[in-house]
Amino acid sequence: MSLIAGSYERFIWGFKLKPQTHDPSSQCLTLTQIFSYPSHIAPITTVAAAGPAAASGSSDDTVHIYDLSSAASLGPLHHFNSSITSLSFYCPPNLSFPRNLLSAAADGTISIFDTEPFVLLKSFRSHKKGINDLAVHPSGKLALSVSRDGCLAMSNLIRGKRSFCWKIGVHLAEDARLLLELDNEKRVLCAAPGESGILYTGGESRVITAWDTNSGKVAYSIEDAHSTRVKGIVVLTKDGGSEDDPYLVASASSDGLIRVWDVRMAIKGKPNPLAEANTKSRLTCLAGSYLKSFKRPKIGKSTPKEEDAAE
Repeated sequence: MSLIAGSYERFIWGFKLKPQTHDPSSQCLTLTQIFSYPSHIAPITTVAAAGPAAASGSSDDTVHIYDLSSAASLGPLHHFNSSITSLSFYCPPNLSFPRNLLSAAADGTISIFDTEPFVLLKSFRSHKKGINDLAVHPSGKLALSVSRDGCLAMSNLIRGKRSFCWKIGVHLAEDARLLLELDNEKRVLCAAPGESGILYTGGESRVITAWDTNSGKVAYSIEDAHSTRVKGIVVLTKDGGSEDDPYLVASASSDGLIRVWDVRMAIKGKPNPLAEANTKSRLTCLAGSYLKSFKRPKIGKSTPKEEDAAE
């Protein structure tokens, strides 16, 4: 398992999460740094990872691509007129390398890239104001985005067009019907979906909260998870994992710490982190990925068909 974090100081951080013993089921974990260097000329605002690929976006209007298996940079993408605010990979279940990279920007646009090679397929405006976050549907045909205009939008990635825009909450995807709203006392800065309808959120409260999206109530929480605001949450669950897999959640904070938690312990009381790494920088975002064998694509020019985007 690899964790990727970005920082206000322009550094990208890479860590390997692995057991301290030879037993893969061991709960004694360690975060080992695999790389760290200043990849942007402005603060890093977002990171994404899938399989052996990772990407970072910045307020310098660029996206950088990385090969996690060799801890190497594959180069930048220069197709943007505004700060990059969110990144998301789309990886079909039958592929070991993501097929598409989606980026969201401060000017309200969403861009779709093919990853073999990394080339721009389509760009369209989804919001009137800057996009805060972006997520791709498992089908690869739809994306959800939230914006500074207070709007939750669903976009059709095949047509490159927004389908609807609605007040932020839990909605039914078929008709945008609002199911429930989650009441947070302080501003939420990050979120990640978990198993069985659980949604993890973090923010200015310094708490990791697990919401039951069926009832809209708090299932459990990790109080004082960090000394300052939580800026990133990743659910560390293997695809096709069994019930015996540990329930691990990683968090990153402005205090510079990356922590890994067993959320089952949060139900019983305040847990201690299973692993921790101190980057000594102001972290802004976090992403995670399981490495698989793959054929690395090259960054270059090609003329793929637009209808192949996120198909």
